[in-house]
Amino acid sequence: MLHVLTYLCVAVFVIAVAVRAIWLYKMPIHLRWELYPVPHEGERAKHGGSYYEQVDWWTKPRHFSLVGTLCYMLPEMLFLKALWGENRKLWYRSAPLHWGLYSLCGLAALLILGALAQIVGVTVGSDASLVGMAIYYLTILAGIGSMVFGITGAVAMLHMRLTDEDLANFTAPRDIFNLGFILLGFISVFLAFVIADRSFSILRDYIQNLITFKMPATGSGLVTFEMVVLSLLVAYVPLTHMSHFFIKWFTYHEIRWDDEPNMRGGRIEGRINEALKYPVSWSADHLAADGKKNWADIATEEIPASGNEKKD
Repeated sequence: MLHVLTYLCVAVFVIAVAVRAIWLYKMPIHLRWELYPVPHEGERAKHGGSYYEQVDWWTKPRHFSLVGTLCYMLPEMLFLKALWGENRKLWYRSAPLHWGLYSLCGLAALLILGALAQIVGVTVGSDASLVGMAIYYLTILAGIGSMVFGITGAVAMLHMRLTDEDLANFTAPRDIFNLGFILLGFISVFLAFVIADRSFSILRDYIQNLITFKMPATGSGLVTFEMVVLSLLVAYVPLTHMSHFFIKWFTYHEIRWDDEPNMRGGRIEGRINEALKYPVSWSADHLAADGKKNWADIATEEIPASGNEKKD
């Protein structure tokens, strides 16, 4: 049942992420921010410029700087650069939690790598070959990092959520539950590591059995508890607002930095024309929206005089 639970939880994760990504792509065209500097402008980003600065820009090819984008995104993802500048007090608590989650993802990746190595005949251990020994020690390092950073950050965030008056209006019961669930996940890793699985070898063998579709018992109640909690956490995260781990990609690239030109007959023009057909039911009197008129009707009709305007 443990193996089946893990399979189901991974399936829920993949399906939930795919469904939410497709849903986002199919949403109506957004209100573009075009906040400069846009990192993918490369050299022009240094002065907040844009390719629109060029004479006859529409006749020239656009250049997308992947390096510029990564130079912005990596510090933001790894070190929460914006939070450091805007809310230092929150950063001291949120950053360790994120580092713990990153380390946990690294632990999972190294366990999968170690499991694949064992499947092809490479021994993973302290006295193995260079590759097997590297996987062995890196796995332990990632595991310890996840426990230290994760437990510290989750406890600190829980304390701040429960006691900080500035966060009171932004804290709902689900936020406390989410942090508690994440903390339980890190605690389960800690207990299994300290008492039953100091080298993560039981966990690595469990991953190997998942890959090869073998389902023996783990041989450890704590490792079983660890996998139950982590499996459920994997399924739960994309169903909540914690799915910002991938939704932020849309926020940055599809809204904040979207400077794609609206060319005649192009993709954006087609999406705008589609949006103009949506009915409007705003209550503002000047719109005279009745839920039947669409945006095209309202944008092209004359606004009636209010009777209070001064006449020449």
